[in-house]
This record gives sequence, C-alpha cells and structure tokens, in this order.
Amino acid sequence: MARSVLIIEDDDRIRRLVRMTLTGEGFEVHEAASGEEGLDVLARTGADVVLLDLVLPGKDGFEVCREVRRTSDAPVIMVTARGDSHDVVAGLEAGADDYVSKPFVPKELSARIRALLRRSSGAASRHRVQVGDLEVLPDEGVVRRGGEPVALTRTEFRLLCELAAVPGRVLSREELLERVWGYGYFGDARLVDVHVRRLRTKVEADPSHPTAVTTVRGMGYRLAP
Repeated sequence: MARSVLIIEDDDRIRRLVRMTLTGEGFEVHEAASGEEGLDVLARTGADVVLLDLVLPGKDGFEVCREVRRTSDAPVIMVTARGDSHDVVAGLEAGADDYVSKPFVPKELSARIRALLRRSSGAASRHRVQVGDLEVLPDEGVVRRGGEPVALTRTEFRLLCELAAVPGRVLSREELLERVWGYGYFGDARLVDVHVRRLRTKVEADPSHPTAVTTVRGMGYRLAP
C-alpha cells in the first residue's frame, strides 16, 4: 500500500513540483492551500507525513503544527525561508520533526520523507529500561513516569528509545541524527537539541535540572544508567 504525504502549501507551483516528484516515486499525495484546509484533509485521509509551509493564509504553519500534534503523531516536515534560524527553532518547538529550506531540492525532500518513514524499523533496545521513576518499554511503545503514561510524539519516543538502548553511554548529536532521523550528512544538530528539550518537559520532574536525559558538554546526550 502506498504511503501518503499531505502537502500544505499555498504556492501552486511548489505544490505541483512536489506532487510530481512524490507521485513519481510511488507516494500517494494529498494537497491543501491553507492551514484550515490542511487540517481537514489530514483528518479525512490520515496522511503518513505532513509537509507544512510556515507562511500560510489564515492559520500560520506554527499554529497548524500545534493542532496537528494534538490529533496525530504523523511526522511533520516544515518548510522555511533559507537561513531563518528563528523560524526553524520555533517550528521545531511547535512540534515539527524536521525542516527543509526554500528553495529545496525535491529529491532531497523525498529522501527525508523516506528516512522518517523508515524509523520504526531501527535497532533501538527492545528491553524495559527504568531510570528513577521513568519507565521505557520500547516493545510496547509505552513510557511511564511515576506509573502514569507519558504522551510522546513518534520522534520523541524514538529519541528516548535510542538513548535507552545504551543507558549511561553518551550519544553524539551526529549519532542521534543517524539513529533517530535516519541521516547525518544533511542533518542539523538543532533537530536533536530542540527535541531533547521537548522530551525533557515530558519525562523530567524539573526540565531545567534534568536527571534522566542528561547533557555531557561537548559530547552529546545520555540516559542516566
């Protein structure tokens, strides 16, 4: 069965270019020209990946991304203006999994989509891991803190599972890009940093003083043994 991509983009030319590229590679493509329309199409189709422009009529991409995150764990790739660092970080904080900058190369975009869709078959530990009151059960897709379930996005869960696969070992940002996002050479360390911050808000009692997902300065991140 073909995997589906929802393009939320108000520029007809970009939608047409992306549609031609993705349909040529076997994807089913849905389109929307506004945030409101995109949310409606996502609710009807349950697309596997969302490609989301940040500059949209009506609801902007940040608001749309937050609404997507309330109803779906489909990976979101946001489209930003080249070099706009503020928008990149703000979009990731809103819940996006990845980003591409305009003008982008369609083949690179399709490679990123395929990498995000492959993540469920990675090599993360399948064993239960306990760190303080944090419990990770990769095989069941469950995370609990203090016995209560924790709602994570697909990327946050994968990030935690990769750290849980090697408790106590430091994983560099480059390793995490490869393990979680499925690529390293065109990845951005900000993807890792922002998702670690988001993860900490959900699994740490005090995110400003983390005890489970810790930083090793100059090296990377680790899950406390």
